[in-house]
Amino acid sequence: MTGKGKIDRKFLAHYISVGENKYERLGSDLEELSIELNAEVESKKNILGENSVTISGYNPTASVEPYYATQGTELFKVLQDIIDKRKTMDDLITSVVEVHTWEEASDGTSYKAFKDVAYIEVKSYGGDTTGYQIPFDLHYVGDRTEGTFNTATKEFTAA
Repeated sequence: MTGKGKIDRKFLAHYISVGENKYERLGSDLEELSIELNAEVESKKNILGENSVTISGYNPTASVEPYYATQGTELFKVLQDIIDKRKTMDDLITSVVEVHTWEEASDGTSYKAFKDVAYIEVKSYGGDTTGYQIPFDLHYVGDRTEGTFNTATKEFTAA
């Protein structure tokens, strides 16, 4: 995609690690997926009545809801394993890649991307008659790496 104008949401792609160097794209059944930056903001007013604002960092999170379990997908296996084994701490670490597919691909399939380390928090499981649901949150830890992501091979390469 090249040119100017509004960017369709489908061009900001999100992938989640489902094993060593294996990624699945998030988005099926999702009508919305936003990364909440949760900025650390400090505001002060001095004696002159002037405001001062400092943003010292971010605590990004994303909520993947709904997530409908699909047999045979690697992400379902990862999430079900968290549920079955009640995993905690480092057993919840994964990586996520944000891919800018609206930018020109260097070889037709490799796009500018950012890889983050995140924890998976399964919020609940079950759901209603529409299907087995496993909504989860991603808690980013701030280890962000710029690079490229090949959408054909699903491989991230650091810059």
